[in-house]
Amino acid sequence: MPTATLEDQLRAAALRVTRPRVAVLTALRDHPHADTETVIDAVRVALDGVSHQTVYDVLRALTDAGLVRRIQPAGSLARYELRVRDNHHHVVCRGCGIIADVDCAVGHAPCLTASNDHGFVVDEAEVVYWGTCPDCAADRAS
Repeated sequence: MPTATLEDQLRAAALRVTRPRVAVLTALRDHPHADTETVIDAVRVALDGVSHQTVYDVLRALTDAGLVRRIQPAGSLARYELRVRDNHHHVVCRGCGIIADVDCAVGHAPCLTASNDHGFVVDEAEVVYWGTCPDCAADRAS
């Protein structure tokens, strides 16, 4: 099955297709886990002169529509990604701050089974693994 285009994704979310929205989605496709400044810089390559506020507004609209996920590991700037609705987690390097995706358990998702859910219907768990990435570990070893 062919992957939906960025424009199709916007339409499916009942959002108008605009150049700033497509540029932000493209930036996030090309820069997973990007912070706002990275998104702004990438969008400005495609759309010279776009304002900070426009990018902030687009990020908010895309997040509200469920096309983008906002994450913010402790002590980090907010980051944005296109991988949504699959309850994956993240691993963050304490040295350089790089973030990578970590899939939840395949099949059964034990991270959604709380020891005491207090009556809540749990539909998402946020887990952040912290450590040292291979590049930072190699730098420390040398």
